[in-house]
Amino acid sequence: MDGYFASRLHHQLRAQVRHFAESEVRPRVPAMEAARTVHRELSRLIAGQGWLGATISKAHGGMGAGHLAKTIIIEELSRVSGAMGAMVQASQLGVAKIVHYGSEEQKKTWLPAIAAGDCLPTIAVTEAESGGHVLGMSATAVRDGDDYVLNGRKVYVGNSHVGDLHGVVVRTGEGSGGLTAFLVENGRPGFHIGEQKPTMGLHGFSFGELIFDNCRVPAGNRLGEEGDGLAVAYSSSVLYGRANLTAVSLGIHQAILEETTRFCAERRRCGKPLYELPSIKLKLGQLQSRLMTARLTAYHAVHLLDEGMACDAELMNAKLVNVESAIDSARNAMEIHAAAGLFTDRPIERYLRDAHHIFAPAGTSDIQLLRLAEVALGTGKGQWSERLSELTQLEPAY
Repeated sequence: MDGYFASRLHHQLRAQVRHFAESEVRPRVPAMEAARTVHRELSRLIAGQGWLGATISKAHGGMGAGHLAKTIIIEELSRVSGAMGAMVQASQLGVAKIVHYGSEEQKKTWLPAIAAGDCLPTIAVTEAESGGHVLGMSATAVRDGDDYVLNGRKVYVGNSHVGDLHGVVVRTGEGSGGLTAFLVENGRPGFHIGEQKPTMGLHGFSFGELIFDNCRVPAGNRLGEEGDGLAVAYSSSVLYGRANLTAVSLGIHQAILEETTRFCAERRRCGKPLYELPSIKLKLGQLQSRLMTARLTAYHAVHLLDEGMACDAELMNAKLVNVESAIDSARNAMEIHAAAGLFTDRPIERYLRDAHHIFAPAGTSDIQLLRLAEVALGTGKGQWSERLSELTQLEPAY
């Protein structure tokens, strides 16, 4: 099925990432689960492979490989560790804001460093009080000469404790035209990272709080013009966030199927493998069907993105289908494992926990359904994939 979309180079990339994930990531998973905190060393090691530059043009030091390649990278890492897949997806999300709205000087400064693995970017939009309601944010930036002074807090920031460059959307005025985005480097006076809190899953990944207390940022760090902040946030979430989280769910889903079929082959009932029970075989068939459908929606959406075609609805649907399918399959897998799935010597309980972490970012399933209803009614508000098609389209050389 993936051969319909993937080229020989995509298959080579998959093999490369899978080998790395098995040899470098899998041995570290037990330690990440035990520590339940960010794994900086492994994050840097993965960044050093150059994969954060999948959608960065070759002119700026990246792979120029496009969104399907990005999906494959995140998927294969997530198959072994949802946390490390999430780390890469959050970094790739941080790439989006610069690719979409960065000046040529900002692109020359930051994109080669990101592609080389020397800089891990983030994007910070959400606030505790407003949640997914972007226009409800209260963090501010006030112009002061050649600088802006930032105040406020951002939460649920992917790579908060390992990132080097934070793309922050704050309020510079009233209404939807009063949001502006800035690049804030680690170490700036007045910028702090909140304490990392333990989470249910994705151990090894960090998504915490950024604090700005009279943090002074040069006007040259502004992304686009004043008032472009909403566009920075929405375009990054729609074109990168949904696709990236789809890929994390897809990798976890693949791992669920592999682990469950292995378990059913090892366990025996009445002298036969567990999968010989009709009820078990039906559940395995359902897992297989869900995964095939989920992968098709994922690859189709990013294939359209690489082609420069309108695909906002396909990206919404891919996120919806993949997140819901992975959670459903994780629950079915736990039913098959029964009591054996409750112990941590098998990874199935980890997959269940990790799958739930992908539900809320870039819009919950209810949000995707509401947007898809607008598509059905013809009341949608335009397509980011059309507006920014020249920046998302795959480089011909790849």
